[in-house]
Amino acid sequence: MPITNIPDAAGAPVKKPSDIAANKNLQTLRQSCRDFEAIYTQEMYKAMRKTVPESGLFEKDMASELYKELLDMEMAKTAAAGKGNGIGEAMYQQMKDKMAPEK
Repeated sequence: MPITNIPDAAGAPVKKPSDIAANKNLQTLRQSCRDFEAIYTQEMYKAMRKTVPESGLFEKDMASELYKELLDMEMAKTAAAGKGNGIGEAMYQQMKDKMAPEK
């Protein structure tokens, strides 16, 4: 009879190296899906910003454009870090089962 789950000193079962690698791959996949969602959201913010007419109150220069882009990027990262809009989680759920296990 093979022993599969040998407990460690704390009593928790020791994970096999293949389980650790699979878990790391799933964490990498989840982060990649969040990053994609952040990029998608940033592009959406950029498109929404183009629809707002310029008021002429502030001068339009390179510094303000850069600031707006960086602001959109950080807002998108923050939005995707939590639950986000669900695109990243949906991608993760679809792709996690298709990942080939490490041998």
